[in-house]
Amino acid sequence: MKSLREVIQAVVVSKTAVGHFNFCDMVGLYGIAQAAREKGVPVILGLSESERDFVGVHQAVALVDSLRTQYNQELFLNADHTKSLEKAKEAIEAGFDAVLFDGSGLSYEENVRQTKQVVEYAKAAGREVIVEGELGYIGMSSQVLTDIPVGVDLTDGLTTAEEAAKFVAETGVDLLAPAVGNIHGMLAGRPDPSLNQGLVQSIAEAVKVSLVLHGASGNSPEDIKAAIAAGVAIVHVNTELRVAYRDALKRTLQAEPDEVAPYKILKPAIQAVAEVVAAKLAILS
Repeated sequence: MKSLREVIQAVVVSKTAVGHFNFCDMVGLYGIAQAAREKGVPVILGLSESERDFVGVHQAVALVDSLRTQYNQELFLNADHTKSLEKAKEAIEAGFDAVLFDGSGLSYEENVRQTKQVVEYAKAAGREVIVEGELGYIGMSSQVLTDIPVGVDLTDGLTTAEEAAKFVAETGVDLLAPAVGNIHGMLAGRPDPSLNQGLVQSIAEAVKVSLVLHGASGNSPEDIKAAIAAGVAIVHVNTELRVAYRDALKRTLQAEPDEVAPYKILKPAIQAVAEVVAAKLAILS
């Protein structure tokens, strides 16, 4: 079985991307893993700090390990949007394959300082742990939005190639998540703003690490494909999975209001999540 680093290197060569999908319970996990298994591709499973608090870091590792073992499946676990060294340590010690340290809300200097601390801790872990840094603010919440998140500047707030190269050199991160016109969450009733593909390409050329696209739930397939061609190697999706889960649950409860067996109520939600993941994986390949 390949390591996560090897998987990333392979998609860079093939000009495809690895899908990163968040989960916060077994319904989401089973749906993601099912779709990846049917497509025969590796995926990254992400949990934000809040999602990890709900699932448990050790429990998440055990669940993913059980699926890896049973299906000989390439599944990798990422501590998504980690805001402190302590939370990064917790995930690394539990056995996560990767950590995103999100210092996008900090000053540049503080973002560099704290990201570098996580990189140094990961390197001393005794096993390979991939560390991703985030540069540029794109919002915080994986929700359906009525407008661009407060604080997000889609013109002057984007990451520049010069900033990206400096940040990577100063922190030693393995991956970089820049702000290139993307936003967390997805806009209701309309596509998210188009990504700045020229900026993606210039950043990819300026840094020696692979790029990560966050907030891809609301982006069009054409926009995502163009970003991959420009240099993105990992694509994050969360909000669309949450919406599919919720809508399937609502339909089931409306159709079967007297049903009390959770495994019957939740089964359609697993399939709904799997269908979204399968559609995204088709775009990434």
